[in-house]
Amino acid sequence: MCGIVGYMNKSGASDRPLGSILLSMLQALGARGPDSSGVALYGHAGEGALTLRVKLGEGGDLKDRADRIRSRVERMGKVRGASVLSAYLRLIVDGVSDLNALQREVESSAPDVEVISAGHRLEIAKQVGSPDDLDRAYGIASFRGTHGIGHTRLSTESRVDLSHSQPFWAHGVPDLATVHNGHITNYHKLRRQYEMRGHRFYTENDSEIIGMYLAERMRKGDDLEEALRASIRDLDGSFSYLTATADAVGFAKDPFGLKPLIVAETDAFVAVATEEVALRRAFGTAFEALEPQPRTVRVWKLPSKAVKAA
Repeated sequence: MCGIVGYMNKSGASDRPLGSILLSMLQALGARGPDSSGVALYGHAGEGALTLRVKLGEGGDLKDRADRIRSRVERMGKVRGASVLSAYLRLIVDGVSDLNALQREVESSAPDVEVISAGHRLEIAKQVGSPDDLDRAYGIASFRGTHGIGHTRLSTESRVDLSHSQPFWAHGVPDLATVHNGHITNYHKLRRQYEMRGHRFYTENDSEIIGMYLAERMRKGDDLEEALRASIRDLDGSFSYLTATADAVGFAKDPFGLKPLIVAETDAFVAVATEEVALRRAFGTAFEALEPQPRTVRVWKLPSKAVKAA
């Protein structure tokens, strides 16, 4: 019953009103997921710097915790910017040679601290509550960028909190994020296999496995489309999911086609949503909307000149 949305501006210009577009689509799907909402936003790259969003925890002196985390990060790179907004610490860091080591350093500061996203272009914002609540807390509507994905959640099997909300960042992999509607029925089997290989899980949400799966496939040499096609074979259940990287947006539908997904594509943009009403809310009526068949995989990439410019 969750709602998922995605958007890419085909020109690759990073000054488009990305936040307001995703927010408009999520608002149209708000009844599908009243528990939490979130977006993964891809903006202008900062000359090789990493942007981290860190969940500061469930309570206590968050300012003191933010200061201690910044001090830890400064041991591993140059902090070019730091700010605290609501539950997040946002850091811009240069000179990081090992993202996994940096993540471990940050998260060792307290048990309830988590790196929610890290990337050269990616920033994730999510929380309990509606898309309107998300915008009031983090000013999502003002964010400008090239592409992004979003989620409204109806919890059916795990906790309702910031960490269990979506999108999920594929921990340790810059810029890779996912949103999912459905159920991965072989999640527990896959989780045990990943844990035996040393992976850490942050939630009990079956959706978290998708980013791990894609990251592992891509580390072994698959491109994004190949990884998506393999997931249709290896992930059981009924699902539609979206994924995004620094230069691409894609989706996969399960073999049964039980979870809806509607696609609109013009010369200017591509947009994907669980329901057509989200597309019409954001873009009007001057396009055709189609539902892909079961087992469908699609990937759209930014123009190479746009990626280099960013």
